[in-house]
Amino acid sequence: MRQHTGKASLFLPSPRQGVFLAVLTLGVIGCAAYLRFVVDQSPIRIACAGEAPSLLCAGHKALEVLSTRSVFGAVAVVAAVINLVRPSILLCAVALSAAGFGMMLYNATTSGLAIALLILALARNKT
Repeated sequence: MRQHTGKASLFLPSPRQGVFLAVLTLGVIGCAAYLRFVVDQSPIRIACAGEAPSLLCAGHKALEVLSTRSVFGAVAVVAAVINLVRPSILLCAVALSAAGFGMMLYNATTSGLAIALLILALARNKT
C-alpha cells in the first residue's frame, strides 16, 4: 500500500503493465500490417469488385469504410484525451491499439496526435 507523501506522482505504468502494453501494441501493428499489405492489395480488390460473398471481401469493405472515415484515428484521439484527463491503463491500451491501427491504415495525422497526447499523459500528475 502506498503512503501519501504529499508529492505529486506521475502516471507511469508498472513494468508488468508496460510489457502488456508493448505486446498489445506489437500485436495490433502486426494485425494492421497484415490487413494493409495482404487484404488491401489489388488482386483482392479486383476479386471483391464482383460482389463475391466471402469473409475476405467483407473484411476489405470494412477496412475501406473505417479507413476513409478516419475511425481509427478518431477513436485514438478520444481515448488519448480522456487518458490525459483521467489516466488509466485501460484507456492507454485502447488509445495505443487504435493509434497503431490508424498509423498502419492511412490515418497517420490523427493517430500521431493521439500518440503525442499519450506522451503528454505520462508527464501529467496523478489526481
